[in-house]
Amino acid sequence: QVQLVESGGGLVQAGGSLRLSCAASNVAFSSYAMGWFRQTPGKEREFVSTISQSGTRTFYADSVKGRFTISRDNAKNTVYLQMNSLKSEDTAVYYCAAGYSTQRTSALYNYWGQGTQVTVSS
Repeated sequence: QVQLVESGGGLVQAGGSLRLSCAASNVAFSSYAMGWFRQTPGKEREFVSTISQSGTRTFYADSVKGRFTISRDNAKNTVYLQMNSLKSEDTAVYYCAAGYSTQRTSALYNYWGQGTQVTVSS
């Protein structure tokens, strides 16, 4: 089983940057594709980005493409989401997830972190 813990969220002004981290508990981290999702109250969890096990393939939602970058360090059992040029509509709770392929659907991921709040002020 994989335990995931997100960190790095906070309050930032529009146009600013944040880097989120997600640390995994076990040494099998490299066997999982990792994803980032976000959710606001009353809305369905939304796909943000995903990265393959080796880090060679990445995918992004259209809403963040060109602004966000996903990466991973398998030696540290950690996945990152670098968020630049932040907009107020990026405000959400951000979750990392582990699965067996680079999917865009939240139901296809097996393990989830508790989330970290990102608030972008205009």
